[in-house]
Amino acid sequence: MEILFNPADLIDRAMRKAALEAGLSAESFDPVVRPADPRFGDYQVNGVLPYAKKAGKNPREVATALLESAVAGNLLDPALMEWSIAGPGFINFTLTPRFSLQWLHRFVSEDDLKSGAGSRLKDRVMVVDYSSPNTAKEMHVGHIRSTVIGECLSRLLSFAGATVTRDNHIGDWGTQFGMLIWAIKRKGYDLESADPDTAVAELEALYKEGHAAYKESTEQATEIREELVKLQNGDAENTRIWNSITEVSWKSFDHIYSQLGIKFDVVLGESFYRDKVDRIYEELEKTGLSEESDGAIVVFHPEHKRFAKQPFLIRKSDGASNYATTDLASVLYRVEEMKADGMLYVVDSRQADHFQQLFLTVEKWFKTAGRVIPQMEHVSFGSVLGENGKPIKTKEGGSVKLKELLAEAVSRSAAIVREKNPDLSAEEIAEVARVVGLGAIRYADLSQNRTSDYLFSWEKMLGFEGNTAPYLLYAVARIHSIFRKAGIEESATFESATDFQTNEERALSRKLLAFPSTIDLVLADLRPHILCTYLFELAGVFSSFYNANKVIVEEEDVRARRLLLCARTLTIMETGLHLLGLETLQRM
Repeated sequence: MEILFNPADLIDRAMRKAALEAGLSAESFDPVVRPADPRFGDYQVNGVLPYAKKAGKNPREVATALLESAVAGNLLDPALMEWSIAGPGFINFTLTPRFSLQWLHRFVSEDDLKSGAGSRLKDRVMVVDYSSPNTAKEMHVGHIRSTVIGECLSRLLSFAGATVTRDNHIGDWGTQFGMLIWAIKRKGYDLESADPDTAVAELEALYKEGHAAYKESTEQATEIREELVKLQNGDAENTRIWNSITEVSWKSFDHIYSQLGIKFDVVLGESFYRDKVDRIYEELEKTGLSEESDGAIVVFHPEHKRFAKQPFLIRKSDGASNYATTDLASVLYRVEEMKADGMLYVVDSRQADHFQQLFLTVEKWFKTAGRVIPQMEHVSFGSVLGENGKPIKTKEGGSVKLKELLAEAVSRSAAIVREKNPDLSAEEIAEVARVVGLGAIRYADLSQNRTSDYLFSWEKMLGFEGNTAPYLLYAVARIHSIFRKAGIEESATFESATDFQTNEERALSRKLLAFPSTIDLVLADLRPHILCTYLFELAGVFSSFYNANKVIVEEEDVRARRLLLCARTLTIMETGLHLLGLETLQRM
């Protein structure tokens, strides 16, 4: 029997073939293999009941026929898995210690795991749209969720075999640039000689001045509009200023992305689509989707309770495009130029209406135009809250700057590391603090159900107890130390390992084999916290195993199988943390 990455696939394959040989496939039998309640086994086949109901047959008889067919066709190996029928027709499967041993010998490294998982989405081309800060503004704490969730999902999709394009759709065009250019000229601000560390903060202050001036007098508002028109018409000086704004902003953004180990494949902001919006207007008009309303071009969706009267604004009454227009243009570009099958938009939940209207419009537009409709999903998320239960702010009431948040995480982490490990060198403390501090920020976010708000707490996220990055990073370093003290490489083959015997050995092997199903669950729901929960539980199961079973013992076969469990726990822990975007450490 072939050992597949996800044992559930092996059961699914056997049940489908058994159904074919038992004459059930004509009724479109679907096994529906899912992880089972541990009290009853590892996996459960749930498809018998709906099939039997539809076919007018006794479900328990159908289950019996399936298993008899599978046994007769040598589709199941009793040495590798056990099975039984429960209730009205559920089929439970329990993997034997021998199966677990073979799986752990088959999937040795992170590359092996990726190769095994790589068939799941191998034909998918996905664009992940995330982070998306506005130029001339500093990234703040509100950007952390989109950035780390988007990067995690990109890694997971790639791990499962998809071709992924990371797209940072920055806000680099629009009416605000008229205000900003006006203020830059008025102040005589020289961007090219500005301090890179402070330039974006200074630009943000200049924008506020321009915005206030716009409201202050009609004369200034007229001047600001003229600056915007000059930019839109390609005026050399205003284009130079705009390019400088974009360049200095990106340097600021990229400093944060580099800290977080994030690289985008493309950075196609709103400005990239400004010469592509006319095609959108033309196509929507041609397909009859758009209409004029008070001088603007809009799309209504009569079948929708709210969007029948709430318009999707495509072009403003003054003829200007907006982010709805550029989002529509980006969908078309991604399908035509990137060959995307699907797109994920990692944007906060406040934009839910926008994306519902966007998806409805694209669906009707593409269908009418005879195009294949891509999979589009709004990966929404809640807010980061302060101790008062409201969106986190500085003491002065402003946004918490992301660069300051990351710096404080590393600083706080350094103090903890210095206290716990005073013998480490300054360089070692700095490196551990960087990995732990940045990992703590990231993990605190990803370990929450993304659709929920969560309370920001330094004490909790930097704690070494509970479901935190420091706890998991320490668990990884602890396993490295086992091999270091034993003088054995983690990559050893452990060929003399025998079947797992103790309750703790079996529990740990079962938890390790649950990794593939966990990856499937995360991809199905696009919720990274499922992986975080699994890794936290795995660390706990490993701790129970290690406390109850001495690893370095005289008996060669016992030592080998326990070291094998340690090595594979290390591989899966590190693989999982890397998928979340965290670096790991060999010493802490």
